[in-house]
Amino acid sequence: MTGIISDNVGRTSGLIKAASGGGGVWTKIKTLTASADATLDFVDGSDDVTLDSTYPIYLFKFINIHPATDGANFQFQGNASGGSGFNETITSTLFDAWSKEDGSNSSMAYNSNDLAQETVFQRLTDTGGNGNDECCSGYLQLFNPSDTTFVKHFISVANTYYSDDFTVQTFGAGYFNTTSAIDEIQFKFTSGNTDAGKIKLYGLGDS
Repeated sequence: MTGIISDNVGRTSGLIKAASGGGGVWTKIKTLTASADATLDFVDGSDDVTLDSTYPIYLFKFINIHPATDGANFQFQGNASGGSGFNETITSTLFDAWSKEDGSNSSMAYNSNDLAQETVFQRLTDTGGNGNDECCSGYLQLFNPSDTTFVKHFISVANTYYSDDFTVQTFGAGYFNTTSAIDEIQFKFTSGNTDAGKIKLYGLGDS
């Protein structure tokens, strides 16, 4: 990623200072904390959320996201400006790398949960466990969502405590196939609520 997120201790401006040569400054915009929520929504102009032309790159970090339902996948979708329903057209690709706790199985493979001009939610993780110590963490990076000329690219990386005692890293990338601005992003599991965890939204300014 461009830029470096560093400690923000003692700073009241909200700016997270990048090291020299880091390529820009990350600004923390909003933190959502899950507590048995059906969805976690970031909507531009609502509840102190900025998701517009202020920044060319936005970063969502999801931390210790714990599903209420065993075997659910964490996923996202967007809304174009003025749109509703979180059903934008997505084309994407995914692959997984995994290893089992007891060392009996490890591999890397294409993940068939990619999308081809589909309007459903895009998966970010593999099947997660809902045990007390199980969760998923990772990030979603969204590029220039306010642009009205080009499609909107995204990249994601996540690690999941798989429901059958695996660690599974999922790599994803794709684009919203629309020239309309994307100003809303929603996260949820394929089934059940998000029992706990945080999602932090950052914006990256010009270097």
